[in-house]
Amino acid sequence: MANIAIDNLVAGMVLKSNVCDRSGRLLLPEGAELTEKHLQIFRTWGILEAEIVGDSDSEATGQDDEIDPEVLAEAEAAVKPLFVHNDLEHPAIKELLRLCIARKALHASR
Repeated sequence: MANIAIDNLVAGMVLKSNVCDRSGRLLLPEGAELTEKHLQIFRTWGILEAEIVGDSDSEATGQDDEIDPEVLAEAEAAVKPLFVHNDLEHPAIKELLRLCIARKALHASR
């Protein structure tokens, strides 16, 4: 399962893997059930996404429409060169890249 953006997480979801901050400090272990306090802590520490237990990405995010993986790969190939001089591990750049790829794929699939 893919990581779910923090804005799509809700209290009651269960973590599939550990959530750590940028320095590797464990914030919440796998198997923990999320609360509103946890979500607030994630935002404070700059956590952008978490891996959640579930059957599919659409179940965890509430999205019914899925983008074809082939279209997503083409969008990533088109967008990634624009970020060649950026630190792709920086949380803000990582999120910006994810959003650009998703938007490009969404427009390509229409």
